[in-house]
Amino acid sequence: MSNINQLFNKELKVINMGLKSFAEDLKSQEVKVLHVDWRPPAGGNKRMAALLAKLKK
Repeated sequence: MSNINQLFNKELKVINMGLKSFAEDLKSQEVKVLHVDWRPPAGGNKRMAALLAKLKK
């Protein structure tokens, strides 16, 4: 059996970053899932993210 096929014989464990609904859907299917409430810095605004990066220095 190839290595990729062996993955299908193991318990699925997921780390979900972002949309909580993805984690909730997996939990409803009894999948072990860890949800991380991550959002892009400055809400994804590139200009604000660049200014925040300068403050870190």
